[in-house]
Amino acid sequence: MARLHRRLPAVAVARVVAAAAVLVATPAAAQGADDGDAPAYRNHTVGGTHGWFFDAETNTSSGNYSDWANGETFYLGDYLIFKTNDNSSVVHTTNATSYSLCDASEDDSPETFIYGGGGGGGGGPEEGRTVPVALVEEGSNYFFSEADAGVQCQQGMRFEIKVQHGQGLPPSLKNPPPAPKGRVLAPPPAGTAFSGTGTVEPGNGAGDNGGAPGAAAGRFLGVAALGVAAAVFVSL
Repeated sequence: MARLHRRLPAVAVARVVAAAAVLVATPAAAQGADDGDAPAYRNHTVGGTHGWFFDAETNTSSGNYSDWANGETFYLGDYLIFKTNDNSSVVHTTNATSYSLCDASEDDSPETFIYGGGGGGGGGPEEGRTVPVALVEEGSNYFFSEADAGVQCQQGMRFEIKVQHGQGLPPSLKNPPPAPKGRVLAPPPAGTAFSGTGTVEPGNGAGDNGGAPGAAAGRFLGVAALGVAAAVFVSL
């Protein structure tokens, strides 16, 4: 079962609500045109075609994420698209200590979030899923998988990025909706990409529209915020 480390504050809800729009709508890329030389908002598929996976048999991740991140430029309002499965989690934090320890279990900061199952095992038949993460904090942002008691992170499933200001946050992330009152387990609405009945074109790297059909799109993440994200399929 997918999970979040703690109840999501309003800004976190905004991240996943707006994520649904970014995954399927290309007009977001055109928003930079009215802001001088500011870069357009982009989606970055983490690891490119390699995705965010871990093989416990070989004790290796599917890609070199630090090398991938070094070849990208990130701005506020961009999204990272993690194509993964329930073997691994996605931890997003601005806490360098949690990152260096490969452990966010004692991190109560409001800017640390854990998405995904993280059941470990690696290389199994687990159903694929897509995790969209908005970049809303300028400066250093850290990402890792805490699964297998931090082993995945220690074996290379981690990376750091520097987020630049660019044109700043879009309205969908500046003005988040109210936070949910609690967790509600419910499937996403039929016809959305997360329900398995919608379609999202697969991508090959940064700047694409992330989210493979079928395997990656057919799994809901099991909390109210991500269920809401699937329901809000409108362009930015």
